[in-house]
Amino acid sequence: MAKSVALLLGVHAHQPVGNFESVLDDAHVRCYGPFLRVLHQYPDFRFAIHISGWLLEYMLKHYPDDMALLKEMVEREQAELFGAGFTEPVLASIPARDRVGQINKLSSYLKQHLGQTPQGAWLTERVWESTVVPALSKSGVRYVTVDDYHFMCTGKASEVLGGYYTTEEDGCTVDLFPISEALRYRLPFSPAAEVVSYLESLADDSKQTAAIYFDDIEKFGIWPETYEWVYERGWLRDFIEGVLASDIIKPMRYSDYHAMARTRGVVYLPTASYIEMNEWTLPVPAAHHYADLVAQEKYNNRYEMNKPYVRGGIWRNFFMRYPESNWMHKRMLQLSMRYHGLPDNKKTEEMLTALYDCQANDAYWHGLFGGLYLPHLRRALYNAMLKLEAMLDKVTERPARVSLDLDLDGHDEVFLQNGVLQAVVRLDGSASLCEFDSYKLHHNFADTLTRQAEHYHRKVNAQPDHGHDGAGGIANPHERMVSKHEITQLDMAVDTQRKNMFCDAWVSEAGHVKPLTYRKPGASKSALELKASLACAARSAEVQKKISLDKNQLVVDYSFTKLVDASGYFKVEINLAMPSCDGPAGRFRIGNDIPGGFGQAMRYLGLKQLSLEDEVLGGSVVLRSSVPFELNSHPHFSVSQSEAGFEKIMQAVTLTLQWPADALADGVKLSLDVA
Repeated sequence: MAKSVALLLGVHAHQPVGNFESVLDDAHVRCYGPFLRVLHQYPDFRFAIHISGWLLEYMLKHYPDDMALLKEMVEREQAELFGAGFTEPVLASIPARDRVGQINKLSSYLKQHLGQTPQGAWLTERVWESTVVPALSKSGVRYVTVDDYHFMCTGKASEVLGGYYTTEEDGCTVDLFPISEALRYRLPFSPAAEVVSYLESLADDSKQTAAIYFDDIEKFGIWPETYEWVYERGWLRDFIEGVLASDIIKPMRYSDYHAMARTRGVVYLPTASYIEMNEWTLPVPAAHHYADLVAQEKYNNRYEMNKPYVRGGIWRNFFMRYPESNWMHKRMLQLSMRYHGLPDNKKTEEMLTALYDCQANDAYWHGLFGGLYLPHLRRALYNAMLKLEAMLDKVTERPARVSLDLDLDGHDEVFLQNGVLQAVVRLDGSASLCEFDSYKLHHNFADTLTRQAEHYHRKVNAQPDHGHDGAGGIANPHERMVSKHEITQLDMAVDTQRKNMFCDAWVSEAGHVKPLTYRKPGASKSALELKASLACAARSAEVQKKISLDKNQLVVDYSFTKLVDASGYFKVEINLAMPSCDGPAGRFRIGNDIPGGFGQAMRYLGLKQLSLEDEVLGGSVVLRSSVPFELNSHPHFSVSQSEAGFEKIMQAVTLTLQWPADALADGVKLSLDVA
């Protein structure tokens, strides 16, 4: 019998909710459009495609001609549509009822606009947890794709992964296709002829063997060097024509193969994602140990055999690694619970849309892609959360003050809200604000990022590697090591405390800074009052901090006792997330003067008022003080990695206010007015 291999080729197209339209347009010009137009010319080359819901809406509106080509390819049974959660959530990280709702929304949308209800589903970042099986099954999903690595972790050898397996959870079943790592690293980086030869080498005479590929379409035009390689130098055409010219390779849709082939048996996969994610989820120094262990195994030629057992972390570790991610996640869960607790006649489609938007995965984690480090992606999540919260508050009254440990860190947070603003104060001793919201602007002014050590920081100052050590082809971004910006060791400094708002400290005359530790608050229906001892020469000196809301104004009132003979300075640090960051749309204003933008360092003496105006935000913040202060302002940058290399990103503008001890007798009243 003649040998053959079925080629199951799938691509995944996604852009984060809240990404810039210029990025979406560039992605379509360099990747989505050319890919669809090339594939349309080869009706016999069958493939699968998943497009996340938010991106699909944009493409249908702005690129109807290319989407008409896709619809035609669906109608002529060339293209198969894959489903998923509409806003591309990591299904395992959202409530079960939202998993079903998200999947059904995209499936219905695909049927309505492209004429096909999907049988298969893409798992965001290939994050597998068995808990998602019931939701997949109840949503009509018959099969999903995960990495072959997931299977190897069960003891399966790569030679038996040329087909699909079946798993179950709580009596529900779904079939699992193992994506070939070998193909992921070859397409489209190796020469087309080499990939075709590799595919032919997988053939056997069973008529059941498949070469399984499903990965980011952005590799075909958006990743560095790929546009020239895939389109201008003709890799995609050469590959397709090479496959179609082969008597051995049979390009098929997943649905056709699934109907034709038998399951290879039952399998239970561990919680896992793709191999690179294992390292990204780990904090330093654990990530260093893991990378060193992998390098050691590769040096000793043992890695291919041992990699299923040299395992790092799991995707949910990001909630443990990054307090900011964990906070957003727990806020999302809280809002989902409130929404689903409403009577059906009070729920609206607008509420559900906002809920699904704040479940989009991208800003909850960080790997090769900037993710959590990108302020505009976090801002999109908070925008959706605050829109939803405002709608919920209109139909279900919420107390002006609530205390609970939302983020499960062992310390309560106090939520103060008046329908216009919301301030969330941490009771971990800092009495700082981890969230400060304007419902009118749908913006959290405390949405910044605390700098921590990242595993890749030790690569920043290593010798740049712009090339590829293979014969022919182009470099995989995982092999690249370049910098978009000049980065120094000082840029990679680690913060010793959370970059919140109203972080207080006492500074000795010698310059020693001692953060204040506030005791638990007293009882109050709306305001929050806390006390702390001061590390100054005066014995028993104390400060009382009162936090309250008054219409569109946040008021933080400090009163001091027993400051006689005290020496030193009282310091307050306010980290403000301003959407324009260091761009030209943001500026300081002092009276009629504009001294500069948020990205500039600035020092002023004797200030009582400072305005921050932001055209991206469409609003402003005015800081006022009852006592003149010394102001030091600087941009707060972080260093992260992305597909294009290491980069510096402005996270917030840091305002440091300072008063000498002898100016504190009558206290200090600070306010932030949001307009």
